[in-house]
Amino acid sequence: MCSHQSSCPSAARSDRSDGSHRSDAHIVSAHPEQGWYLLCDGAIVFDDTGALLPDGRVVAPHRVPVEHLAIAA
Repeated sequence: MCSHQSSCPSAARSDRSDGSHRSDAHIVSAHPEQGWYLLCDGAIVFDDTGALLPDGRVVAPHRVPVEHLAIAA
């Protein structure tokens, strides 16, 4: 789908399953006003860290445990 010097990373790679979306894939279409980005591997990633993979699988958003959130005073 894009012109990576080496081939595009696969959307099915294992690092997607943890919700982190570590990726070497490039953004080919950005829609920040709508909160999503199309990557060259065919995945759609969302601002909430969720994703929709090209095969239709869904990666749930990664949620920070409440005990790790800061409280504003």
